[in-house]
Amino acid sequence: MSHPHPDLGPPPPLPAGALRIVALGGLGEIGRNMAVFEFGGRLLVVDCGVLFPEPDQPGVDLILPDFDYIRDRLDDIEAVILTHAHEDHIGAVPYLLRERPDITLVGSRLTLALIESKLTEHRIQPVKHEVVEGERHAFGPFQCEFFAVNHSIPDALAVSLRTEAGIVLHTGDFKMDQLPMDGRLTDLGGFARLGAEGVDLLMSDSTNSEVPGFVTSEREIAPVIDDVFRGAEQRIIVACFASHVHRVQQVLDAADKHGRKVAFMGRSMVRNMGVARDLGYLKVPPGLMLDAKEIEQWPPKDVVLICTGSQGEPMAALSRMANRDHPIRIAEGDTVLLASSLVPGNETAVNKVINGLTRWGARVIHKGNARVHVSGHAAAGELLYVLNLTRPSNFMPVHGEWRHLRAHARLAALTGVPEDHIVIAEDGVVVDLLDGRAKIVGAVKAGYVYVDGSSVGGVTDVALKDRRILGDEGFISIVIVVDSTTGKLTGGPEVHARGSGIDLDAFEAVIPQLEHALEEAALDGVADVQQMRRVVRRTVGRWVSDTYRRRPMIIPVVVEV
Repeated sequence: MSHPHPDLGPPPPLPAGALRIVALGGLGEIGRNMAVFEFGGRLLVVDCGVLFPEPDQPGVDLILPDFDYIRDRLDDIEAVILTHAHEDHIGAVPYLLRERPDITLVGSRLTLALIESKLTEHRIQPVKHEVVEGERHAFGPFQCEFFAVNHSIPDALAVSLRTEAGIVLHTGDFKMDQLPMDGRLTDLGGFARLGAEGVDLLMSDSTNSEVPGFVTSEREIAPVIDDVFRGAEQRIIVACFASHVHRVQQVLDAADKHGRKVAFMGRSMVRNMGVARDLGYLKVPPGLMLDAKEIEQWPPKDVVLICTGSQGEPMAALSRMANRDHPIRIAEGDTVLLASSLVPGNETAVNKVINGLTRWGARVIHKGNARVHVSGHAAAGELLYVLNLTRPSNFMPVHGEWRHLRAHARLAALTGVPEDHIVIAEDGVVVDLLDGRAKIVGAVKAGYVYVDGSSVGGVTDVALKDRRILGDEGFISIVIVVDSTTGKLTGGPEVHARGSGIDLDAFEAVIPQLEHALEEAALDGVADVQQMRRVVRRTVGRWVSDTYRRRPMIIPVVVEV
């Protein structure tokens, strides 16, 4: 079983007849999915998504793949294939198109419509190439075939890439719901046909590889939603992902059945459902919808709000309702339905929202106390099924954290894939497919690129560390005035502190120590401003650490006269 090595160096030149695969995101993490394929000097990109920040990344809005690997070769890109329209697969497209706006975007009808709607906000008019399952298209040296797959958003696709190096099947995100809401089954027959022909490398979704069995059908949620509507006495507020068309459809059907009106809240929800409705993916009964501004004109028992915020995002509608910072005021008897999965790392934020809503008298129904969500990703039984159908010569798990990748690799080994033909890579690891073997040959830079407001890449890991220190420990600034010639103290020290938890009067104890340290430094001939700052930082830092066991950011300000 091949796996990354910390000492991997730059990859060698690509041998003739070899296919190179480099994941710039999506391996060892949930999100930021982006894979770059190279053959014959040309590139093909599959997906280009974002990762959402963790609590220890304050101020960061989005995390992008690092485009440095392809930045000097943007003209070599034949196309970007988008398997489906979730943010972790399309969210970084606007930032890639800023660098080359005419890259062809390939995807299904709904996927392209949703990305075009997003790109409108960035003032980018994309070059689109719409495909449907069963079609084959050539993009430079890459012969691509598209397969229907079932997922938690309509119109998702898997793609196979044929080159002289062999056949690669990339599943995208998928599951094998046998009774899907839209009747669109994962094309297992197509996978089997490809397997009979010979799959040289399978790259398969690993998100649920640790979950045994098969994922529950989406249809099994409908009775639970119906029960919620039947028992609700006042307003119903449903929070889910802004792209989950099937889930929204079930809520609309239940609202229509129980005689309630529905309003969408949140920019992304309104935008995405508008697109899905216009294209016919979302069926809206006549007279059902209201504008969000009209909600207050209707009795609470007659309305349903569908909004974003199921992950506890601070600025989303649901979080603001929980904090009483939203025009919609949660009241006694309201029912809140969190109809989505819990993204790892968001547990604390979601629990805070649930507690906030409950405080105001709402009944909160979530995955923990009712079956109001099923996953969009194949469980281990389904993954085994695909491995047995395709019988790949080589296997590379994708789309998952380390534990998911390794669990999926174990499944592949159980189905007979030789362990030395299983490649567990991480972001930036270079894999070459040559002469029927997939091998790790090197690594390239594939770090995080942070989006902070309108700044892209301006925030560094050092800046994030400073933000964490400021958030956790606060800061102390010390202003001193010194003689520019002798370095002797002529004014101050003057201390200011914010968020450190230390009373300003307490600093009277350290000022004599600081004056003594500066006098000694002046006697030693220290007149350099940088050195004096170090003396101040070291003296105050030691005192704070010894006295309070804290490590605030210490900012010395030296004024020369």
